[in-house]
Amino acid sequence: MKIRGYTAAQLINAQTKELLAYELREAQTFLRRLKGLMFTNHLPSGTGLHLAPCQSIHTFFMNYAIDVIYLDDQQQIVGIENKLQPGKLGQVFRNSVSVIELPAGTLENSKTRVGHTVRFQKKEKERFR
Repeated sequence: MKIRGYTAAQLINAQTKELLAYELREAQTFLRRLKGLMFTNHLPSGTGLHLAPCQSIHTFFMNYAIDVIYLDDQQQIVGIENKLQPGKLGQVFRNSVSVIELPAGTLENSKTRVGHTVRFQKKEKERFR
């Protein structure tokens, strides 16, 4: 799932020290946020997409469920949606400033909860083709 122009980081739950994603792509432009995961076939285990700024998402034009984390400006989790099905609108969380999309089951398996914080660990200046 390597796409030109996306930088990657690792995503870690600061409370549990659990690695949530070893390849978290960042979608920080309007067009990258707009496209998101639309028209993709799946989201591989250990990967994800960080949309910033963003308060809510949808799963239109997707064929699979995802887990969703809503973060405030301190990277604290203010909302979670487990296994959000295709063709749905995500919830809106008032204090959310960014959203992370992960493979379905990631949050349940890692025991990630509202109130936890996450940490982004940048990979060395790696660019994907």
